[in-house]
Amino acid sequence: MWTYVAIAIGGIVGCCLRYGQTGFVQAVWGRDFPYATLSINVIGSFLMGFLFIATVERVTMAPELRAGILTGFLGGYTTFSTFSMEALLLIEQGEAGSAILYLALSVGLGLLAAFSGAYIARNL
Repeated sequence: MWTYVAIAIGGIVGCCLRYGQTGFVQAVWGRDFPYATLSINVIGSFLMGFLFIATVERVTMAPELRAGILTGFLGGYTTFSTFSMEALLLIEQGEAGSAILYLALSVGLGLLAAFSGAYIARNL
């Protein structure tokens, strides 16, 4: 039960931060390129890599708090961080081929899904 509460609270904070950062970055850099999303994905990936390792190897933390930070906060802030961490773990486990496949499928299928959703929405 407390894990779900921690994830929900983390998600609220992550989503609000993403929204605020998007507005700020777009106000500064404009909307000609997805700088806001790029910055969120890069920062989120860094935080996921850092906090995942820190909370496994260096810092003792309640599992509920760890889930609230990694799944809730970073999941609300960006799911790209999880994607990056999973690819990193595959590479570190000696599964470079699987990592490349995962990266290619995730990007390729994600882009295809986005195009498909846009096409359906435009043609309903």
